[in-house]
Amino acid sequence: MYKSSLALAVALGVLAQQAGAAGFVEDSKLSLSSRTMYFNDDNRESGIDQKESGQGFKLDYLSGFTEGTVGFGVDVQALWGIHLDGGRGSRPDANNTFFPSDSDGSAVHDWARIGGNAKARFSKTEVHYGSALAPMLPILVSNDGRLLPQTFEGGTLQSKEIDNLTLNAGQLTHAMGRASSNRTGLSVSGAFRDSNKFQFAGGDYKLTPDLTLQYYYSNLEDFYKQHFLGATHVFKIADNQSFKTDLRYFDSRSDGKNGETGYAFDNNGGYAKNTGEVDNKTWSAMFTYTLGGHALMVGHQQVGDDGGFVWLNQGSVRKDGSTSSLEGNGGSSFYLFTDSMINQFARAGENTTFGQYSYDFASLGVPGLKASVAYLRGDDIRNKSGDGSYNEWERDARVDYTLQQGTLKGLGFSLRQGVYRGSGESIGDKDQTRFIVNYTYNFL
Repeated sequence: MYKSSLALAVALGVLAQQAGAAGFVEDSKLSLSSRTMYFNDDNRESGIDQKESGQGFKLDYLSGFTEGTVGFGVDVQALWGIHLDGGRGSRPDANNTFFPSDSDGSAVHDWARIGGNAKARFSKTEVHYGSALAPMLPILVSNDGRLLPQTFEGGTLQSKEIDNLTLNAGQLTHAMGRASSNRTGLSVSGAFRDSNKFQFAGGDYKLTPDLTLQYYYSNLEDFYKQHFLGATHVFKIADNQSFKTDLRYFDSRSDGKNGETGYAFDNNGGYAKNTGEVDNKTWSAMFTYTLGGHALMVGHQQVGDDGGFVWLNQGSVRKDGSTSSLEGNGGSSFYLFTDSMINQFARAGENTTFGQYSYDFASLGVPGLKASVAYLRGDDIRNKSGDGSYNEWERDARVDYTLQQGTLKGLGFSLRQGVYRGSGESIGDKDQTRFIVNYTYNFL
């Protein structure tokens, strides 16, 4: 629980109401989201198969802003996860990312956390500070792939003062894992030390109605510095026909103590030119042709030979700084097309070709029903010794349906199934199934 953040949010809420309750109250939003999830991770060769189900609740209160030149407000978020099934023999003991683990390796019965953000608005600029931040940026993507979302603590700024330009900046100090009630410092997968400073800045510029350019810089102190360049263009062929091009490039380098004892890491289980140090360039390109309800996407991604791609992931760190991680801090996302259901395809030297076909059944008179199938193939993976002969592939399929009318309008169902196979030093062959039921009720 984050008493300090919640106290700050409550105190600011009282102050905001006194300053001008009209905008603060009238623009407020209150919602309760429910997620029921069944998760089956079948390790085909070795390890413990994971079969679990749970219920998650997320209560969000988003205030409006007080009136005046500078408006103030608060956001409060309460999260509660409940274990429904899956015992010690149906889950890995350490670093579980679905439920927190008890001392004997079994899942805890339930867990919860509360966070809050204070916020201020001046003209077209907003500042948020607190422990319920969920950035969705090229250099940091908050993960929401289990019962409860991953959140961060720190401060962010977003400005839209200039037409067609959105600027983002901030500094984060801690992360709250999707299966944890606790906060940890910030780190990368495989590192046992953490950092309390992740800084970022950048922006999106809409050069034309169809073309958006992006640049972002980020720095996780004592681990890495990263530059990102992106370009997205949508060419409209006809009213129901388009061609989209999405280009992305990352340049990541070592920072501070990276590579020293405690600040070195296993580089996604692959090769590193300098052991434990960040040295990577990754580019990717995706092209999507859409015609009515059909969408065909193909693309390619190349990870540099000198080391694997790097991103924030606290999976090896727990709040007391020990290397025994049972806190559920692991699990993260990143801004590459290959961040798929099971694998990431982000190891040194990896060349990945991928494709996806999806169909929106609204074109056949069944709105709310969507289906897709994707395939990814990665080759030329370099293992720790530098051998670049390894490969891996994954096939993912999903069907989603959301009720469009009636009392339970918005109730959503999602069935997802993934198959992963790899050679050499891979994560191990897996078959994975997820069934998810989502519903959000808006009180305000």
